[in-house]
This record gives sequence, structure tokens and C-alpha cells, in this order.
Amino acid sequence: MKIVDFKSVVNNYDVVFFDAYGVLKNSSGLIDGIKSTFEYLNSTNTNFYILTNDASRGPVELAQSYKDAGLPQITPNKIISSGMLAREYLRYKVKSGTIAYLGTDNSAHYIEELGMKTISIADVDIHDVADISALVLLDDEGFDWNCDLSKVVNLLRKKSIPVIVANTDASYPVSRDQVAIAVGSIADMVENILGRTFIKFGKPDAQMFNFAYEHISDGKIIPRNKILMVGDTLFTDIIGGNKFGIDTVLVLTGNTAPENYKSRIRSSGIIPDYICESAVID
Repeated sequence: MKIVDFKSVVNNYDVVFFDAYGVLKNSSGLIDGIKSTFEYLNSTNTNFYILTNDASRGPVELAQSYKDAGLPQITPNKIISSGMLAREYLRYKVKSGTIAYLGTDNSAHYIEELGMKTISIADVDIHDVADISALVLLDDEGFDWNCDLSKVVNLLRKKSIPVIVANTDASYPVSRDQVAIAVGSIADMVENILGRTFIKFGKPDAQMFNFAYEHISDGKIIPRNKILMVGDTLFTDIIGGNKFGIDTVLVLTGNTAPENYKSRIRSSGIIPDYICESAVID
């Protein structure tokens, strides 16, 4: 597949879903030139949303981080995160008790806004867990990897409680050629240790795309052939969009590098509709 210009692709769609890490930003900040993309989308009245597995912060804080970086177009209502699905599960399925969480205090927003009692895994006394009714894995930061991951395992050995994973990403890009371990990998490791299956939310799950579609439609019918998914990862963004029946763009600024995208597509069998160097519109 040949690389095409992102502007020539996006002009064919009414709604664009952008992944966050590797498409709009990495740990160093915004992808160079991405501000011009949102200026162009606004000028053409193209609707857009950030469809992300990032549950590290709530939509208000995430939107503020984009505004601080120079993207005021990304407001809280433009952010659709896997944390929102985890929140809905807790709303309807966990009625009482204390919710333990793995992650930062900011990530606990999704639980706390329901009025539920929360406790960081770092503060859990493993000898006093009677009141803990669920565990939510939210973020890969905010805890001691050695002590607190062991505490997670031992909590789940002691108590049969639901475990909700609010981010299925195995890794995320921190630079052009490096990635960091994400909470999805932590969940996979703990599942393997315990022989358990957790409840997971996020791309590529169809539930994430259904939730996003309901969020943007507001009772209106939006043809799926007018929605575009832009992502950097074949196994989440691209296959998720493909399964949902919307067109997909693989950009080469994150998890999929320019030098190996052809082999990755060939070996995985996951085929995007388009490939672009980036989501930048000059």
C-alpha cells in the first residue's frame, strides 16, 4: 500500500475519530504540526472526536491538557475515553463497598464522579480487604510497580471480586522509536498469574465504537461510510475501526514505524484503508 496525503483523505468524511497517543501527541508533547489539522477541520466544519484508551484523567482534565498545549478546539465533549465505559459498568454493576484502583489520583475521577468510595491500591491494607468490592486498573503510573502490583495479585487471591480494565493498550509511544508499557500489559500479566479473565474496555472492542457512535449521533443517523478512524496501532485502532465498518487511516508517528509498516500489515493481516505519514495537514 502506498502512502497518501492525510488532507486528501479527510476531505471525504464528515466525522473523524482520532486516537491520542502516537497520532496527536507522545510523551514529549504534541506531534509537530498537528495544530494546523484542527484549524483546517474547523474551517471545513468537519466534526472530530478523540477516541482514546487513555483513562489516566477525566475528559475535563484531558481537554485542559490539550488547551494548555495549544489545541483549544479539543473540548471535554470531544473526548470519548475507555474510562467512560468503565464508569458505566461500575454505575450499574457495583452497588456498594469500596472500589480499589491502580493508577494516579487523577485517574480515579471516573469512579469518584459516581459518588463511590475509592482507595488507591497503594493505600490498601492487604490484611483488611473485607469492604473492597471491585478493582479497577486505570493507569500505569501512581503506584510502586514492585510492591503494589504484588498487592494487586494478593488482593485477588484473597477476594473474588470483579476486575475492570479501563485501558486495553499494551504499550504507548513515548518517542519516535520507543514505547512504554501500558496498563493493558499489566492486566494481561496479572490475568496470567491468577488464571482469571478481567472485564476490559477500550479499542478494539466493538463496545467502544458503539459507545462512541451513540455519543456523536445524538439521535441523528450518521452513515458509517462518512466516519474515519485515525490511529497508529493496527491491533487496536485499525482492527477496531475495520470491525465496526468504518474506514481507517494508519499513521506512522507512533506504534507503527515507517520502516516496518509493510511487514506489520502483511504479518498481521490487518489492512487499513489508507496509510499516511502523519495526521498533520500543512
